Amino acid sequence: MKQRIILFVTIFFYFVLIFLVGKSIFMIAHSSMGGGISASDFFNVLYHGLPLDLSTSGYLTALPALILIASIVFKPSIISKIYNVYFALILAVVSIIAIVDIVVYPYWSFHFDSTVFLYLKNPKEAFASASVLEIVLGTLGIIAFFAATYAGYIYLIKKQVLRLKVPKSRAVTSIVLLLLTAFLFLPIRGGITVSTMNVGKVYFSDNLFLNHAAINPQFNLLYSISKSDNFGSQYQFYDKTEATAIFDDLTSQPVADSIPRLLNTDRPNIILFILESFSADVSADSIIAPNIYQFAKEGIAFKNFYANSFRTDRGLVSILSGYPGHPTVAIMKYPQKTESLPTIPKTLKNSGYKNLSLFYGGDADFSNMRSYFVGACSINNIVSDSDFPLSERMTKWGVPDSLLIDRAYSDIVEAEQEAPFFKVILTLSSHEPFDVPTAKFDIPFLNAINYTDENLVFFVSKLKQTKLWDNTLIILIADHAMQSYPQGVNNNDAKRFEIPMIWLGGAVKEPYTIIDYGSQNDLAATLLSQLNMKYNDFRFSKDILNPEAHKFAFYSYMNGFSMIDSTGMITYDNDKQGIINQSGNPDLEKQAKAFFQMMYIDLGNR
Repeated sequence: MKQRIILFVTIFFYFVLIFLVGKSIFMIAHSSMGGGISASDFFNVLYHGLPLDLSTSGYLTALPALILIASIVFKPSIISKIYNVYFALILAVVSIIAIVDIVVYPYWSFHFDSTVFLYLKNPKEAFASASVLEIVLGTLGIIAFFAATYAGYIYLIKKQVLRLKVPKSRAVTSIVLLLLTAFLFLPIRGGITVSTMNVGKVYFSDNLFLNHAAINPQFNLLYSISKSDNFGSQYQFYDKTEATAIFDDLTSQPVADSIPRLLNTDRPNIILFILESFSADVSADSIIAPNIYQFAKEGIAFKNFYANSFRTDRGLVSILSGYPGHPTVAIMKYPQKTESLPTIPKTLKNSGYKNLSLFYGGDADFSNMRSYFVGACSINNIVSDSDFPLSERMTKWGVPDSLLIDRAYSDIVEAEQEAPFFKVILTLSSHEPFDVPTAKFDIPFLNAINYTDENLVFFVSKLKQTKLWDNTLIILIADHAMQSYPQGVNNNDAKRFEIPMIWLGGAVKEPYTIIDYGSQNDLAATLLSQLNMKYNDFRFSKDILNPEAHKFAFYSYMNGFSMIDSTGMITYDNDKQGIINQSGNPDLEKQAKAFFQMMYIDLGNR
């Protein structure tokens, strides 16, 4: 049994070793692209990239592990022949991916992924940019890498296989090997938390090259294949030229002199609370959410405001990138696409904002969030569940809002902050299963809303007593509404998507209510306009306060979409391929379809 356990461990870590060597070659070959790599950078890349290496090794070890169980019955010579074929094929594929990735990275600036198969449909064009020397060196590199790794297999693994003996207890050995094989689930999935292994888990630096270098290229290719789709060709309601013209007219932002100025300063500190599942109805209820109800009276309340989608991963990108959520796919799953998005934090950072932070009581690696916050938003300071003691991770999702908000307040007020700063606080207690200590209502969701509401007022009231208050803007906005509340409402109904957005703080001039229609993707243009910053890069975002802009809200549900403005509304279902609800202005149909089509064209082009 001992022989087989050692062999199992050898196989697993041999693959890990191969991946570490591949990354080392990658960094040496392209160190100039990262502005030079120090010894600490080199170590950090290997260390932070280890989760993906372990996961990929887990996948590749699974079949050899099962064959190893069969070795209890079959002769070592037979097992050796099977291993020879398996390792020859796998190491050939690993070698091709590793070397081709090194060759193409300078041209693509992202890892070798499923898009290569689109290019290979036209092999002449695919290889047009490569010189004969690069093709020759690449081919030699693949051969050399394969030869070295296969030689390692013969020396480290095959020799052990040929020395295998019949174990004293076949039954016990079989059970132990089965358990070891089952344990591969842990590195493959990335642990037992709610998040599964994803590319964004390895992001750790403001230097995008270092994040890319940490990614396992073999994992990246498999991951992109599992997620790939030709988005740009989907939902083609109109000719692309016509769709673009309709979209450009709809999103036109004429220069206007009469945009109201809502703030006392164009460089306030900004604290953005993204509230889990808060709907407009509960937020406007003086009994369920009395403090948010009062905030709306004291600050700037945006009525007729909607979430773009129904999931947090879409909502975060809609809020921070002004990029509406796609119903069938989350762009956050594709780091190379999110890195091309404009973001509010990065725009602020480029305009002098120094301290950017994210506070989240859950797993920051869930749904690829880390890659988005670090890679696209340039937020490198992330406080998440792992930064709290185990005793404070009291719920399924992590740390309850009371402890999260206390931590955020402490870090903001007690630590020295270079102004202006930007902070994001993502709450989670109002996520199912609504595990909160408050029990005022019969409906658990309402208790959770009330609980977070109470903690928000503690934060605001304490901040009012500090010198930061006068120059601080607090923005409250929901990531989406609660899809199961209230009961009896269709999933495509506007009530399912209407959410609060409230601005308050000492930086706000006076109470103000805005009744123009808008949605999450409009925060970017509206906020940046108030800060006298350009927002041209936010193609899908409009300034709600611009009297010359088209005031509309857009949202998508499972496989459909809706547009609503003061003239009417339309809801179109892609499964039905028809309108399921329409009132008022008939032009909304064309505008909604063009907007939705351009969302997918844009996604496909990134």
